[in-house]
Amino acid sequence: MTYLANIAQLTAENDAFRTVLHTTTKSQLVVMTIPIGGDIGMETHAHVEQIFFIQSGSGKTIIDDIESPISAGFVVIVPPGTKHNILNTGNDPLRIATVYVPPNHRDGTVHHTKADAEADRADEAFGATV
Repeated sequence: MTYLANIAQLTAENDAFRTVLHTTTKSQLVVMTIPIGGDIGMETHAHVEQIFFIQSGSGKTIIDDIESPISAGFVVIVPPGTKHNILNTGNDPLRIATVYVPPNHRDGTVHHTKADAEADRADEAFGATV
C-alpha cells in the first residue's frame, strides 16, 4: 500500500504523544510529540529496529546507558535489542517522526499522552508479539 504525505507538516501539526500514520506488513510510520520535561520511556524492542528523525526541539538520547544531545535535524537509529529512551530537555515540544521495522503498534493508534500509551494494554500486547 503506497503512502504519500508531507511528513514535516504532519509532524509539526501532531500534538499527540504518538500517532500511527501508516502501517505496511514490514514497516510503520509514526509521529510523536514529547512535551517539555517528558520522555518516551526506557524501552527495548527485541525484534524491532526504530529510526527517529528529530524535526524540532531539543533533548537527549540514552542508548545502552550512553547519553547524547539531540536537536532538529538529528537522526537516531536503534537496532533491535538496544535499550533506549529519548528525553525532551528543551524549552519547546520535541517533535519526532519515527519508523518501526517491523510495525510495533496497532494501525491507526493515537495516544494523546504517555499515560494513554502506557494504559493501552492491547497496543502493548501487539508490540510484544513482534
